[in-house]
Amino acid sequence: MNGARAIVKALEKEGVTHIFGYPGATIAPLYDMLAHSKKIKHVLVRHEQHAGHAASGFARISGKPGVCMVTSGPGAVNLLTALATAYADSIPLVAITGQVHSSLLGRDVFQEADTTGAAEPFTKYSYLVKDTAALPRIVKEAFQIASTGRPGPVLIDIPVDVQLAEAAFEFPAKAPVRGYGVPGKAPAAQLTKFLSVLKGAESPLVCAGGGIFSSHAEKVFTRFVEKTNIPVVTTLMGIGALPTAHPLNMGQVGMHGKSTANDAISEADVLILMGARVSDRAVLLPDKVKRKTKIVHIDIDPAEIGKNLDTSLSIVGNLADVLRQLLERKLPVADDAWAARLTRMKKARATDYTDRARAVNPKAFVNYLSKKIPADYIYCADVGQNQLWSAGNIKLPEGARFLTTGGMGTMGYAIPCAIGARIAAPDRFTVAVCGDGSFQMSLMELATLKQHEVDIKIVVMVNGKLGLVREIQTDSYADNQIAVDLSGSPDPVAIAAAYGIPAEHVRNKEEAFAAIKKLARVKGPYLLAVTVEETESTLAGA
Repeated sequence: MNGARAIVKALEKEGVTHIFGYPGATIAPLYDMLAHSKKIKHVLVRHEQHAGHAASGFARISGKPGVCMVTSGPGAVNLLTALATAYADSIPLVAITGQVHSSLLGRDVFQEADTTGAAEPFTKYSYLVKDTAALPRIVKEAFQIASTGRPGPVLIDIPVDVQLAEAAFEFPAKAPVRGYGVPGKAPAAQLTKFLSVLKGAESPLVCAGGGIFSSHAEKVFTRFVEKTNIPVVTTLMGIGALPTAHPLNMGQVGMHGKSTANDAISEADVLILMGARVSDRAVLLPDKVKRKTKIVHIDIDPAEIGKNLDTSLSIVGNLADVLRQLLERKLPVADDAWAARLTRMKKARATDYTDRARAVNPKAFVNYLSKKIPADYIYCADVGQNQLWSAGNIKLPEGARFLTTGGMGTMGYAIPCAIGARIAAPDRFTVAVCGDGSFQMSLMELATLKQHEVDIKIVVMVNGKLGLVREIQTDSYADNQIAVDLSGSPDPVAIAAAYGIPAEHVRNKEEAFAAIKKLARVKGPYLLAVTVEETESTLAGA
């Protein structure tokens, strides 16, 4: 069979059900063969970057690598932002790009770009395929690499002639990659040392990151913290590791985190980092932390341990496996007084937004929205003030998911992410929350959700500004506002109407809270624009 048919057949054998993509000349042979597949549905996005974001949302909810596919040159280059976004947050993707004829590589022909070279910093591994016979093995390897160890995007760049050439199809049951190892269980000696450190702790604290979800460790993580009675703070990507209302959950830590969570970090005598990168947004003053705190870092990627925060003890392994190992041992139990003191602190600092002016307070809006939609919801937050208002005020019950882009902070992520997430879980209520700036970076995907009948709800928070940049300029640059005024922006309701999607715009809190109830019960795609207080800050409160 030709290479294009071999790729489709290999994808089918990997269990792929959906591909998000945008066609072009150098990927046309593969699309021609994809048309004959009875197992794979193609979802046409309206911008190549969003193919990657939709695949990301699909991967995060399905637990399997998302697949995206675009053509060469500008198509592939447009995809790079999505690959960088997935790489920063350890999301498993397999990206397939068309490439010009092998004989023309390096000659600057029409729509040629050095895709593998350009993508190298943003991929876990990449292939420029020269041999058609190698395609089945390469597909197998790509899925193994993307989904094992620390997950991430893998790129397969395929010249058009390689797609058209014929070769025998041999799909391997396994395809070991030389030099590629996958950490699993942790050494017993390291666990013994960890328990010794934990036994002597008076104020231990867990900082949970996105690795909780990457290793599918949510349930075993909850068992661990409940058994040890250790309070938990989360990074942005770790939000939802414990339900918001869980008595041991002290909230998000860091630059935009809760004051109680940050105080807990500064007072902890043992800090246990689980699947967290410890970025500058998570720990503001690492030097102060490391001087007086014993730090234990558990991560599947040894390169992350000690990179941003010196550790007293490192444990390399799959987080879910490590937690199961620990649960098999006799675990020390933290004193109730430590968690109780943090809980009192959190309650004393809680802010009530319900008695504010009639204008819509975005923090109160997020709080109310997350309480009124079905409990197993998927909430996709974009980037900007909307992300920070969402992260700081969402109420996540058990089973709900909060999806956003943490490491790269890519505007325009929420809507395509929500499309992919809803396709992965067609029975789960899915909402995308954007600002009026980020909405305009992906509004063309309203056509995608309309064409493919993807039932997602979209909330656009309107304040007429690039709000987070405006806030930075106000706080740090003497309120010298430049290039943040969004005058001339389209009416989101009119835009939705142009795509045949029901929508409304609300401007006070009574209208907004009534609209949330409607949004929760309406069937099919729906857009709600909400004019929010223009100068509301992103300070997270308690």
